[in-house]
Amino acid sequence: MRISYHLDEHINPRVAEALRLHGVDVTTTIEADLRTADDQTQFQFATTQRRVFVTQDSDFLQLAKAAPVHPGVVFVTRGRRTVGEIVRWLLLIYEVLTPSEMANHIEFV
Repeated sequence: MRISYHLDEHINPRVAEALRLHGVDVTTTIEADLRTADDQTQFQFATTQRRVFVTQDSDFLQLAKAAPVHPGVVFVTRGRRTVGEIVRWLLLIYEVLTPSEMANHIEFV
């Protein structure tokens, strides 16, 4: 079994496109029609779908810490990584970690 991702609306959509070219299962907030949804609803969507949540919004770090169980969070520091670097980090996580290893974990990129 492999990790699948859900990208927050602040993650460049080109990240999703690039991941899909590598066969990664990924959804985005806009594609899931969650653009106006609150953070809790978005986080719950990713949790229900068993998708690692990729975000630049530190509010999701608090949601992850408060959640008893979640598929994991990848936090990308705003302005610190290019699209290519984000894609490479997400592919690395995808290649080396299983969903169970990523569960309840926060990875900082």
